[in-house]
Amino acid sequence: MRRFRQALARLLPEEARVGLAVSGGPDSLAMLLLAKAGVPGQFEVATVDHGLRAEAAQECALVGQHCQALGVRCTTIEVQVGEGNLQERARTARYAALARWAEERGLAAIATAHHADDQAETLLMRLNRGSGVAGLAGIRERAVLAATDPPLLVIRPLLGFRRSELAEVVAAAGIEASCDPSNANDRFDRVRIRKTLAATDWLDPVAAARSASHLAEAEDALAQYAGLLWSRHVELAGGAATFQPAVPRIMRLRIAERILAELGGEARGGEIARLVDGLESGRGGNLGGILATVDGDRWVFRREPPRRTA
Repeated sequence: MRRFRQALARLLPEEARVGLAVSGGPDSLAMLLLAKAGVPGQFEVATVDHGLRAEAAQECALVGQHCQALGVRCTTIEVQVGEGNLQERARTARYAALARWAEERGLAAIATAHHADDQAETLLMRLNRGSGVAGLAGIRERAVLAATDPPLLVIRPLLGFRRSELAEVVAAAGIEASCDPSNANDRFDRVRIRKTLAATDWLDPVAAARSASHLAEAEDALAQYAGLLWSRHVELAGGAATFQPAVPRIMRLRIAERILAELGGEARGGEIARLVDGLESGRGGNLGGILATVDGDRWVFRREPPRRTA
C-alpha cells in the first residue's frame, strides 16, 4: 500500500483524482484494492467491454460488483474494435474511450495495471525485433494520453511490482479475478515470451524494468538533442525540407523521420533506415509519398509530384 501511494505521489500532482482502468484480471483488481487502501476517495474506476468475447460483459459486471462492495464509483464503457491487428486495434479503442471518460469526469490521469513482468516482457520482445532506444524504453511510467489543458496523463504506478505480488493482494482479499484466454494463447509473441520468462529463474524482471526506465531517460535526452539539431540543421519552406546531415547517424534517422511526418509521409523505422542508407551513399529515394534527393552537402525532401493520368 505504501509503495503504491508513493508511486501515485511521484506521478501525479498532489490530490489529483485518477481513473483506474480495471479489466477484472488479477493485476488490475490488485490495483483497485491498493488504491482503496492507500488513496480512498481519490479515484474512480472504468472497465471496458470490447465486445470481442461473450464473457466480456459478465467480466465487466463482476468489476462493477467488486467496486460496489468497496464503495467505489464504476463506469462500464463499450467500444467497437475495427479490423486489422486485433490487439493493437483493441488497445487504441480502449485508450480513446478511457480518455473521453476521464475528460468527462474531470480526472487528471488514467492508471493502468502494467507491472514489472509486463515491462520485462516488452523489453525482451523489442530486443528480439531489433528496436532502437525509443522502443527499448518500454512501457512509460507516465505519458501524455490526450493534449488537453492540462494534459491528460496515463500512468503506470505498478511498474515496481511483480505479477506474483499482485496475485497475493487479490488472494488475500478473497475475491474472484477474471481470466482472459488470450493470455495463454501461444499465437501471441508476448505469451511466448511470458512462458519463457517463467522458466528462466536467473532473469530478474524488476531489474529489467529498471533498465527500461534508464533507457526511457536516455530516449528523452536524445529527443531533446534532436529538437536542438532540428532548429539548426533543417529548413522547411514551400512544401519542402532541406537537411544538413552533419550530425550523428541516430540523429539523421530521427530527423528524417520527423521530416517525413512534417511533409505528410508515413514510414516505419526499418524503411527510414534504408532511405538514410541510400542518402548517405549519395542516392535518392522515395518513401511514404516523399521524394528524397542529395544536393551537395544537403538532403532535400519534398512530396512526390502527382502522377499524370492519361
